[in-house]
Amino acid sequence: MNRRSFIQKSSLLTSALFISLKSFPSSLFSVDGLVSGVVTSKGKAVAGVVISDGYNVIQTDKNGKYEIKLHELARFVWISTPSGYEFKSESNIARHYYKPDTAGKLNFDLKPLKQKDDKHNFIIWADPQVKNKKDVEQMMETSVPDTIKIIKSMDPKIPVHGITVGDIVWDNHELFVDYNAAVTKMGIPFFQALGNHDMDYRMGGDETSDKTFQEHYGPTYYSFNRGKAHYVVLDDVRYLGTERNYDGYISQQQLDWLAKDLKFVSKDALLIINLHIPVHNAVKNNADFYAVLQGFTNVHIMSGHTHYNRNVITDNIFEHNHGAVCGAWWTGPICEDGTPRGYGVYEVNGTELKWFYQPTGLDKKEQIHIYVDDLTNQKRLIANVWNWDPKWKVEYFLDGKSMGLLEQQKGYDPLSVSLYKGDTLPKGRTFPEPSKTDHLFVAHFEPSVKVVKVVATDRFGEKYEANFKA
Repeated sequence: MNRRSFIQKSSLLTSALFISLKSFPSSLFSVDGLVSGVVTSKGKAVAGVVISDGYNVIQTDKNGKYEIKLHELARFVWISTPSGYEFKSESNIARHYYKPDTAGKLNFDLKPLKQKDDKHNFIIWADPQVKNKKDVEQMMETSVPDTIKIIKSMDPKIPVHGITVGDIVWDNHELFVDYNAAVTKMGIPFFQALGNHDMDYRMGGDETSDKTFQEHYGPTYYSFNRGKAHYVVLDDVRYLGTERNYDGYISQQQLDWLAKDLKFVSKDALLIINLHIPVHNAVKNNADFYAVLQGFTNVHIMSGHTHYNRNVITDNIFEHNHGAVCGAWWTGPICEDGTPRGYGVYEVNGTELKWFYQPTGLDKKEQIHIYVDDLTNQKRLIANVWNWDPKWKVEYFLDGKSMGLLEQQKGYDPLSVSLYKGDTLPKGRTFPEPSKTDHLFVAHFEPSVKVVKVVATDRFGEKYEANFKA
């Protein structure tokens, strides 16, 4: 099958699920624009299920029935899949959104999970960002099999899903089809967040910039549940109407919706919010966003965009800003801060969350890169501990003797400098440059030392080490 034919057929497959970007004409359903239905599972009603049109958020009653009056600008109706049920998907792409019939009726049938989901895992992909077929080939030959390997290493009795937090492609929207093929191959349900490179440029303002994305993946903000965790996906990329001009901003429409959605969530639930641009330093109205989360005690934000790895805690909200699947835009094995190309792996147990960063093609125990260089009359050790956060401990040993903690410094990873610094590197795409990072640790020692060891202990007590022999 040629590519054009495949794209056309793929478009036909998704057309039944895609809702027109124009607002729902209320006359299509009923005089007053009401949509109603029932949520069932194995023929029995399911109460307390959240349903939304992106503006209104309601729950089913004790008989599984609901009625929602569509907002005049609503584009989708979706279900916030409750815990204990399978995610509806098509070739592993999440399809939690629907189109009412012409009578304004929309029923949902939920399929129970075969296993309990209080324990479950999830994977975060940030910035696969494929621009051409060569990038797709790298993704399919490296990132996809690595992710499959990690999934197969998990307990098969524990459910697992994935979330890609934006920049699925690099402006070339035809490659959504190739990304979808990657998701299909990985074999787990995947949800998608919008990135700046997933937007349509030259098509008006922010309200129309997500047209192609929505054709493939539905709404740009929504929620779902698994176990005792509540997941939210948001769009924090605001298109400013001129080519490739955007900023980090969460619309008031989304903030209002989020406040309504969270009314049905316990304050001590594990709340996992997924979006593209990091909130802590790059979303202009982050104070308004944090205000909506006030009172929630266990919040984790999953972001991407930066092509480096950084963990930031703001008012007890933990943001995981992930290194990129593509690294420095598929030009080398590392991101601009020296973090290997890779992705986040998360384990949920009730409301507890554990995690590690999986470097593509490397063992999960490889969490440190060390460098030793010669200075005048001494040597310098630099350790890059890319998934560091303030509860990690980073120690070093010289010729087997414990020397205590390494000193944390902000600086450049030496490998990133050699691969990316300057206007001639890397070949093909010369714009990547080394990024300063605060997860570097430094010590100086005598030239006579033969063996250097660094041991990093994460917040969960897991130990990782790296060695250098002179």
